Amino acid sequence: MYDFRPETDLPAAERYRQLYQAADALTQDESDAIANMANCTALIWEFLPDLNWAGFYRVVGSGANSQLVLGPFIGRPACIRIEMGKGVCGTSAASAETQLVEDVHKFPGHIPCDAASSSELVVPVIRDGKVIAVIDCDSPLPARFTAEDATGLEALAELLSKRI
Repeated sequence: MYDFRPETDLPAAERYRQLYQAADALTQDESDAIANMANCTALIWEFLPDLNWAGFYRVVGSGANSQLVLGPFIGRPACIRIEMGKGVCGTSAASAETQLVEDVHKFPGHIPCDAASSSELVVPVIRDGKVIAVIDCDSPLPARFTAEDATGLEALAELLSKRI
């Protein structure tokens, strides 16, 4: 049985260190991408407070025909397919850059899957120079995410780039 639970009131750096260690332990000997994304989604949900949605969108197709397709997640039902360059997730995937959005209602082209979401952090998972997925976290709190959150999830994305 796995019981990865963070202590309460940890500093962000320590919380992300523990999240990374737990993800490494769960994914190091597993070759199935969906299983690894599912377990990491559960870890993100356990380790990051104040979320209302956490999960993955996978890049499916190539070139002009690529799009994001919903992967494992926790939260309310979500958009199944997102065009590259559309919304926060599509922008992150198209640009290969982390998107830290303090107020999703001010983000041009935001795709509202859950009206309760106020802020969002999307981190691309990059393998061999190509985005293969994005990690998406939403919060009902405005400005919930910080640069430390972005750095922590970017480290997780780097770990997962060879495991999903």
